[in-house]
Amino acid sequence: MCHLQLRTLVFVAWLLAYVAFLLSVRKMWTGKYVRSPLARSLFMNMAGARDAAAIETQEWYQCGPDLLGESVRPLFVQSHLDEDTKAFLKGSVEKSGWLFTQLYHSFISTVLGPLVSRTSINGFLGRGSMFVFSAEQFRRLLRIDAEWRADRLLDLGAGDGGVTEVMGVHFREVYATEVSPPMKWLLQRKNYKLLGINEWHQTGFQYDVISCLNLLDRCDDPLRLLRDIRLSLVPDTGRLVLAAVLPFQPYVEVGQSIRAHANVISLPLQRLKPPSASALRREMAASQRARQSEREDVGGAGNQPVQ
Repeated sequence: MCHLQLRTLVFVAWLLAYVAFLLSVRKMWTGKYVRSPLARSLFMNMAGARDAAAIETQEWYQCGPDLLGESVRPLFVQSHLDEDTKAFLKGSVEKSGWLFTQLYHSFISTVLGPLVSRTSINGFLGRGSMFVFSAEQFRRLLRIDAEWRADRLLDLGAGDGGVTEVMGVHFREVYATEVSPPMKWLLQRKNYKLLGINEWHQTGFQYDVISCLNLLDRCDDPLRLLRDIRLSLVPDTGRLVLAAVLPFQPYVEVGQSIRAHANVISLPLQRLKPPSASALRREMAASQRARQSEREDVGGAGNQPVQ
C-alpha cells in the first residue's frame, strides 16, 4: 500500500468516526426523552448543577401506602436515604461529570450498538451496575438481622452481581442467571454459581430466597416466570424479592434488537411517562422558585419586631 492510499484510508476512517459521533450526538439530543447518560449529564450541568443537586432526594423515598390494598398495606416497609445510598448517589454524580469518560462510553455504545445488546455493552464498559437497596434496607425488608443465614439464594438476571453481593452474605450458596456474556464473566469472577435461564427451576432443589430485580419488564413471559419462581421456593418459608422499574414499559433484548413482550402484563403504571427535557427544566425552575420564596420569607421574618 502506497503512502497516498494509506493517507486516504486514514482520512476515510476518521470521516466515518466523525459522522458516527455526530449521529450519536444528534440521537441523544433530538429524541423524545433525554435517555443518554451523557446527554442527561450535560443537560443538568447546563441547566444548573447547583439547582439539580439541591433537589430534596429524600422525596424519592416518600411513598403513599394509603394507595395500597388493605391486605398489602400492613406489609409495606418504608425505605430511607441511608449512608450506603448516599454514597452510591454521590459516586453516580461524580461519574456523570467525567466528560471524557462519558464521551468514550457514548462512542463505544454507538460503535457496538448495532452488534450487541445494551446490557452487554454495559458489561464491557463496566457500567450500568444496579443499586436496588442497601444492606440495611435489605435486612429491614426481610425483617432479619446481620447474623441471619439461610442455605440458597437465586438472583435472576443478576447483571454484574452488584446487588447479589448485598444479599449473598446471608446465604451459604449463591446462584445466579444471566444471558449477557460480559455479565456472565463478571459473575464468574465473583465465584457465583451460574445456572442456565431454562434450568434454574429444574435443579432438583429449592431456594430460600429468589430475587427478581428489574426483570419482569425484560423477560418474554413474566407470568410464567412468576409461576416458576413460586414452585422453586422452599414451601412456607421461601421468599421472593421483586423489584419493577417504573414506569412499566416491557420489552425484550434479542441480540442488538428490541421487541415487545409475547405476553404483556397490563398495568395502569404503563400510562406514566419518563421525564422529558422540558419536564426537567420545569422541575428545576420550580425548585429554584421555592427556595427563593423561602429565602424571602426568612428575610421578611427577620425584619419583624419581637412580640
